[in-house]
Amino acid sequence: MDDWEMWDRREKTRLSPREQLKLLEIEAHLREDRGFARRMGGGSHRERGGRPHRRIWLPAGVLLLALASAFCAVMGIRTWDPWLLWSFAALWPLTLFQALRLLCRLARRRGRVGERAGSRL
Repeated sequence: MDDWEMWDRREKTRLSPREQLKLLEIEAHLREDRGFARRMGGGSHRERGGRPHRRIWLPAGVLLLALASAFCAVMGIRTWDPWLLWSFAALWPLTLFQALRLLCRLARRRGRVGERAGSRL
């Protein structure tokens, strides 16, 4: 029996009302565990207790830090103002750190998508 036949067989099986109730209780209990929900990466932000607009802060922060760093670097080189050069020296490592965090987040998200697509095949 190949994978496709097993998949069809799983869809045809039905749970009894008692089993469905027990399954719903287990799912409700698991939804209450925020750490488990975070590790599984499932559900919406509302279900996990998070705020959906939080995802935009890191990319926006990286963009603003990169613009500020570029401005400080260009103006510091043009004017030779020590204040601008020191500002660039302070902003640039922070910009790189935040960009690395953003790349790690994107890699994790792509890994999850790849795992989900691989499990469906």
